[in-house]
Formats: sequence, structure tokens, C-alpha cells
Amino acid sequence: MTQAILTYNGCLFVLTLGILVILNRVKDERPITWVFTLGITQVFILFLAAILYPLDGFGRLQLLAWGFFLQLPVFLAGSLILVFKISRRFAILLLGLIVLILGIAVDAFLIEPQWLEVTEITLVSPKLDQTVKVIVIADIQTDHPGSYESRVLEFTAAEDPDLVLMAGDYLQISDPETYQIAVEEFRIIFQSTQIDPPLGIFAVRGNVDHPDWTEIFQVSEVHTFESTTSLDLGPLILTGMSWRDSENPGITVQGSDKYHLVLGHSPNFSLGNIQADLLIAGHTHGGQFQLPGIGPILTLSLVPREWASGLTEIAPDQFLLVSRGIGLERGAAPRMRFLCRPELIILHLEPAQ
Repeated sequence: MTQAILTYNGCLFVLTLGILVILNRVKDERPITWVFTLGITQVFILFLAAILYPLDGFGRLQLLAWGFFLQLPVFLAGSLILVFKISRRFAILLLGLIVLILGIAVDAFLIEPQWLEVTEITLVSPKLDQTVKVIVIADIQTDHPGSYESRVLEFTAAEDPDLVLMAGDYLQISDPETYQIAVEEFRIIFQSTQIDPPLGIFAVRGNVDHPDWTEIFQVSEVHTFESTTSLDLGPLILTGMSWRDSENPGITVQGSDKYHLVLGHSPNFSLGNIQADLLIAGHTHGGQFQLPGIGPILTLSLVPREWASGLTEIAPDQFLLVSRGIGLERGAAPRMRFLCRPELIILHLEPAQ
């Protein structure tokens, strides 16, 4: 798939240069019209190729990312040289557009992916008789565990939580040998941080996790849920969901007199008959790429767009909390975040006064 994407971008780069050559040879007193016309043509070809090219959805998104962040600035730079002597204003507009695109690229690819945001949320309930500090870690989703993941886990340990909840998607690696190496690296990082909350650490499976995903936590004190199960932790009831159950919008979970928390990977389960106080999920990455005033372009879930990240009261005294996650979609997807920083959630559950 990587080879296909590189081949495509090589062809598109040649097309871009060809368009610039045509623009410079046009004998017309209105080169701005040609810049606009051929620019629109290139954008059309880009989107058409992304739709028709034999790749999956994430591969097509990567093609569009290359086109927007590489091919388009190259085309605009060539056009800038062409029109500079004809229209200084239009040249300044092109220059501003180039700077804007490159600025977005720097932020999306180099800054935001590891610019961790810590979100603190407080919920009050008469069902609680003591304060419980919960840290939610979702979508670590790495293919090379290292200093960034270590920093996240060290911060978690330093916060001294009562309970740690991990909402799935830990390693996204297809090659078996590389996967086993990453498992060992993840184990070393996890053990070295010495996270030891009194109520425990609980993890559910995500959609990118291998069938034997529990081996990641075999040498640590982490309770993993292979199937949907409810546990009494003392101050609250915790239900951990299987991956399949979490993506089921028609599932039913029975309630409890105690404060009831349900942990799943996909937020789809929140559309079912869930008789609980707080529902926690990940999976959406908050869209990973958001547009100002619009929000996430894709959430890959069935829940309404406004539910896809953050805390939402979806029914009276019932809340859905969806984390933007720690990591990124891997594989063929473009590895970027924009207006959607990775997120670690600190949740304070407090009794009503």
C-alpha cells in the first residue's frame, strides 16, 4: 500500500509540474484565470484519483493529505512566480495560502500528535459515598512504544488515581514479528511506571487489537475483559464490555443501586438500553482532524457528531464520556491531528453534599 501511495504521488507531482509548465507557456494577458482554472482541474483530478484508486478508506485519506499538504503548495508556489509581475495582490493571496497550508501541516504532523492535553472532569452523584479519582486512557494505538507513551503512563502514576480505565486499541501492528517486539516494549514501559491504584486497572479490547491482546498485560496487575462482565469494586459497579458488545447499538445492560460505570471501546453501545450512570468509550479519536465551526469530519461511529468526544448528558443523570485518545490511527492513515489534541482524562466522581 505504501508503494502504491508513493507511486500515485510521484505521478501527481509530475502532473503538478506539467500544469506549471503549461501556465508559463500560455500567451494570455490573464494568467490568473489560467491559474484558477488549472488549479480547480488539479483538485478535481486529486479527488477523482482518491476515489478510484484501489485503496481502503484510510489509504484514500492519505492520498488526499499528500495532495493537500504537498502537491497544492508546490502548485501555488509555481503559480506565485507566474503571477507576481501581473498582480501583486493575487501573489500575496497565494503566498498567504501557502503559509497557511504549511502552518497547518506543521501543527497536524509535528506538533499536535504528541501535544497531550489533560482534561479534568467532576461528576457528582448521590449514589456515591466517597470520592473516586479515575484516569481514563483510550487509544494508545502505537506501532512503536517509546518516550511519548512512557510519559503518558508516568503522568498517570504520578496522579495517584483510585482507578485506571483503559478503553482499548493499544498496539496497531500487522507484522507478527514487529508486533511481538512492540508487546515487549509496551510491557517494559508499563511495568516501569508502577501504576498501582487501590481499585485496580481495567482494560477492554479495541478494534485494532490482536485476538491475543491480553498478553500485553500478562506481567502486570491489569484486569482484562474478554467478555462483557460486571464487577463490584466497592464504591461503584464497573461493567467492562467486549469489543463486539461495545459496537452494538441495541445492547442492554442492567442497572444497579450503586454508582454504575460502563467501559467500552466504541461509543455505539450508548445508543442501547444501558441502565448506568456513566458510560466511557474511546475509538473516535475525536475525529482526529477537526474543522473550525464544524468539528470532526469522521468519527467512525453511529453516535451523533456532538457525542463523539467529551462529556455529554445523553439522558437525565446519565452521561457519556468519549476520550479523544492518546495515539493515532496507523497503517495507511495519515498520521496527523488538527484542532484535536490527544487526551488523558482525569475524572473526579464525588458524592452529593
